[in-house]
Amino acid sequence: MKQWAALLCAAALAGCASVPTAEPPTAAHKADPWESTNRKIYAFNDAVDEAVVRPVAEAYRDVVPELVRTGFTNVLGNIADAWSSANHFLQGEFQFGVEMGFRVITNSFFGLAGLLDPASEMGLTRRSEDFGQTLGRWGVGPGPYVVLPLLGPSTVRDTLGFVVDRQVSAAQILGEGNGRYLMATWELINARTNLLATTRLLDQIALDRYSFLRDSYLARRLDQVYNGAPPLEEFKDEFEDDPPAK
Repeated sequence: MKQWAALLCAAALAGCASVPTAEPPTAAHKADPWESTNRKIYAFNDAVDEAVVRPVAEAYRDVVPELVRTGFTNVLGNIADAWSSANHFLQGEFQFGVEMGFRVITNSFFGLAGLLDPASEMGLTRRSEDFGQTLGRWGVGPGPYVVLPLLGPSTVRDTLGFVVDRQVSAAQILGEGNGRYLMATWELINARTNLLATTRLLDQIALDRYSFLRDSYLARRLDQVYNGAPPLEEFKDEFEDDPPAK
């Protein structure tokens, strides 16, 4: 399951360049009541990444041809697309579910089992969905922000969704045995390799990497749950007088 650390981080890191302004301290505390513990886990994850995961990812990038890496990424994306289609249907988004289903069929048959991505060239856009997003559309709140050991940023809701998502991962499809663990390791390395440039950007622009990653993750997940149109949050002016008692 370790390979999903980079995939969970990807959602947050991809939005780093356009992350909204930081929330007020009270709002941040409400979203992250376990911040003290989360920061310790984050520091552990960061140390493991610096010592092991990032160096291996850099070596993988330098040794494995880009064509092979792209093909493997496409295969993983095709598997994820099938699960995205199911989640669209679970959310009542039947049109998107059908479109994602056609995308999987197209890439599976005409893209050599997903090695190629002709569906994108045909205008079948990837609309990724996971079970955490489905729970959100069903009205389940995110709950507190949490940093999972080795897995990175999440929320209570997304952690529950992650457990379900794992059941349809590429590694699970291989069943039991060494092949399953080999696939899981390859997924992790490949995903971390795809994030090398993004994490370099994070290193350059974030003064507090923990809070920057947290805020961008929460903002992006909210945006994903509501398909880019999250409800506006009402803020009360702290200087506004309370209405007179009747």
